[in-house]
Amino acid sequence: ADPAEAKPWYPSLPPGPLTHLSLPDSSEVRLQSDGPSLLGSWTRSPPEHAIILREGVRTCLQQRCEQTVWILHAKVAQKSYGNEKRFFCPPPCVYLAGPGWRVKPMQDQALQSAETGPTVCGYMGLDGASGSAPETQKLNFEEQPDSREFGCAKTLYISDADKRKHFRLVLRLVLRGGQELGTFHSRLIKVISKPSQKKQSLKNTDLCISSGSKVSLFNRLRSQTVSTRYLSVEDGAFVASARQWAAFTLHLADGHCSQGDFPPREGYIRYGSLVQLVCTVTGITLPPMIIRKVAKQCALLDVDEPISQLHKCAFQFPGDTPGGAGTYLCLATEKVVRFQLVKNLLHLACTREPVTPVPLISTLELSGGGDVATLELHGENFHAGLKVWFGDVEAETMYRSPRSLVCVVPDVAAFGSDWRWLRNPITVPVSLLRADALFYPSPFSFTYTPEYSALPRLPNAQEPAPDADTLLESIHHEFTRTNFHLFCPT
Repeated sequence: ADPAEAKPWYPSLPPGPLTHLSLPDSSEVRLQSDGPSLLGSWTRSPPEHAIILREGVRTCLQQRCEQTVWILHAKVAQKSYGNEKRFFCPPPCVYLAGPGWRVKPMQDQALQSAETGPTVCGYMGLDGASGSAPETQKLNFEEQPDSREFGCAKTLYISDADKRKHFRLVLRLVLRGGQELGTFHSRLIKVISKPSQKKQSLKNTDLCISSGSKVSLFNRLRSQTVSTRYLSVEDGAFVASARQWAAFTLHLADGHCSQGDFPPREGYIRYGSLVQLVCTVTGITLPPMIIRKVAKQCALLDVDEPISQLHKCAFQFPGDTPGGAGTYLCLATEKVVRFQLVKNLLHLACTREPVTPVPLISTLELSGGGDVATLELHGENFHAGLKVWFGDVEAETMYRSPRSLVCVVPDVAAFGSDWRWLRNPITVPVSLLRADALFYPSPFSFTYTPEYSALPRLPNAQEPAPDADTLLESIHHEFTRTNFHLFCPT
């Protein structure tokens, strides 16, 4: 939670040089004679304490012994259902900053001089909770390279039995020895059942993200919490951390401005916008990137709706050629890198058409042989937009009926110019590809089997040894028979 902005207040003074504050006689008499007013009464410390207090304030200003508590958390939290525990992501974390945390209280210095470890520990839970173990988690603070103390609550969640729409986090800090330092509250957190799948509208801006907002980014494989990596900054570099996350200011960037120059731009962030991420602590920035919506592991390039919290997104570096695969922000283990996508027709296409009905192959029938061979595929849900592929080689395909496709078997030379002189069979998978590049694999494969004979002699070539292996002269096509037993249509 960001600290509240403090605005100074000054009493109204008469014009002219400021020497001292005086009151007219009538006002002085009125303040002494009248009872307590609505504004209260003016007070000052007793003279015997004023000198001591002044020295203490002067010491605090000179030694800079302030203590700051930072509570970082997401603006929304996903509710758990049943026995499932959806831990808050990113997990709420606490930073203790300022040199005052390293100053031990005078009365405890003698007791703590022989002790080691943190001088404070914390307990975090939800407001209104009973304080039992499931709702409260102990925080063990550890010192960071920047001299801040860091603690994280990884197992906090809100159950479906809690019907609140908003809640606050409660942090209780306790000094070593049991003395309670105080209780601190976060800002309000909105409870949601799941990320909204509907197109966001600017009429409801509760979940939309405006330029200048603070965001966090995380990556997770196959919805496994153990694989979660958070974007963070360590030693002046962007990293994908498994234990610590950073807050970034998300700006609407201007492609005509130099890096680090952020002209004030208002508005909500939309997919397709040029944005820039700035670390709120270190000020380190990433280059301007285009934010893209992600659905079913594909980056959608034609979506311009407002982005929403907890949605999947990708960051594309500008400057790619139109229609190209693009360069995206990516992570490799704990490193943040730029990754160049390879354009490949065999990859799953981002299509808006349904993938059903799925074509299914039940049997294969080979006709001919030698240089000309055809393969007939029997099955269901075939249509004229399907092509047969042998490995990564497209075959000439003819549509006969919803249950039959016929194709020409590609020449074996398509898989390697020198294959004619190899001695081992080559097996390639048989697949189907729709006209919009949607890929349908199958359990069937095709095997090119060599037939051995004498190798044609070249001029000035030596006679082969009597026991030398004969090499390929012609090509014989056959199927991998074991694959026929692996596929049982239902």
